[in-house]
Amino acid sequence: MRQTDVVVIGGSAAGIVAAISCRRRYPDKKVALVRKEAQVLVPCGIPYIFGTVGSPEKDLIPDALLSNNEIELIVAEAMSISRESRSVALKSGENISYDKLVLATGSVPVRLPIPGSDKKNVFVVSKDIDYLRGVQQQVRNARDIVIVGGGFIGVEFADECKKAGNANVNIVEILPHCLQLALDTEFCVEAESVLTERGIRLLTGQKIESILGGDTVTGVKLSNGDEVKADVVIMGVGAAPNVDLARRCGLEIGPSRAIAVDSFMRTLADPNIFACGDCAEKRSFFTGRLSPIMLASVATAEARLAGANLFTTCCTNAGEIGIWSTIVGEKAFACAGLTETAAKAEGFDVVVGESTSVDRHPGAMPGAAATKVKLVFCKKSGLLLGGGTSGGRGVGELINVIGACVQHSMTAHEVALFQMGTHPALTASPIAYQLVNAAELAVARL
Repeated sequence: MRQTDVVVIGGSAAGIVAAISCRRRYPDKKVALVRKEAQVLVPCGIPYIFGTVGSPEKDLIPDALLSNNEIELIVAEAMSISRESRSVALKSGENISYDKLVLATGSVPVRLPIPGSDKKNVFVVSKDIDYLRGVQQQVRNARDIVIVGGGFIGVEFADECKKAGNANVNIVEILPHCLQLALDTEFCVEAESVLTERGIRLLTGQKIESILGGDTVTGVKLSNGDEVKADVVIMGVGAAPNVDLARRCGLEIGPSRAIAVDSFMRTLADPNIFACGDCAEKRSFFTGRLSPIMLASVATAEARLAGANLFTTCCTNAGEIGIWSTIVGEKAFACAGLTETAAKAEGFDVVVGESTSVDRHPGAMPGAAATKVKLVFCKKSGLLLGGGTSGGRGVGELINVIGACVQHSMTAHEVALFQMGTHPALTASPIAYQLVNAAELAVARL
């Protein structure tokens, strides 16, 4: 039996970061990472293989991240875990013993149980390279594409499929707006306008009743009775925690169908086994209630906690804030924490501050784009609950600043006094800095 101190099962974002975090915190420990894939995709980059990047081979996580940190890579499928002997059995027949085990087995894509969903050319968002090569080939040859789901993944797939060829691209979304689970309505409308300008047809407030065709898809039938032609259907409706291995060894699976963990990322059933990423249960930073959010950024934050806590419980999980961003065409959209809609749904009485200005100064600077910031504060305490942004590519980092303000419980008064660095070619003017101005306007309403 091969012996090591720490075994990490799972080779995507959470697994890699958990292994590296352990190595940095406990340099004397031997760490091995087990994964069944020969190569691992950057999960958030999958939509971009169809247009911007061009192929799955250009969307890979380099194995040098492991070798440079002296982490042993074992390419094999983990079949079972013996908690009594603290060992992992591999499909090859080999067994590996551990002192501590980290499960980072991720998630599996959801295939909706729609009649006809098993037809040829009906795809899910898989993380398998060979599978995605097949999807890419069909997308390139397609004349009519239907994307099921108007969340971030669905919107990104639609935009990239439009770049990949001359196909008619349709998004079918059951909610009144695309991106509605993540953004307030005004940002959704803004994003939908960009999608429409790019020639993408939006079928919101509709669901697919059935997928049409013989062995191969030819179209979809909507809940209003309309039929839409399709020679490719892509389901971008989310994922489910991959907990098969955990369930087989008797670990507790929580009500969200993910592995139950404590604030140190330890599994409730076994203090020597940790779980992080999509396979682990999550709780909201704001309410403490279970949360369904699956993000690579959340997964890596949990992985750092798991790696740090393996041999000394030193860091606790405060809960997920939920920080998202995407880009449609050349316009970026992002949010952190609770939207105004979500905050009100959770029972918060809120005050909102908004500010829009160009992200360069003066506005004639090359690359300048109008950028909007909306901040949501608790009226009673003044605490920042969340924010949304839209505009140029700088939105991707601006939302991280908002997320940090949320994480550190800043109030409207404190954000209004935020000291920023500015430069004409890089940021908005210090006079019109959107974050500060939005907070100052909210202060006036508290």
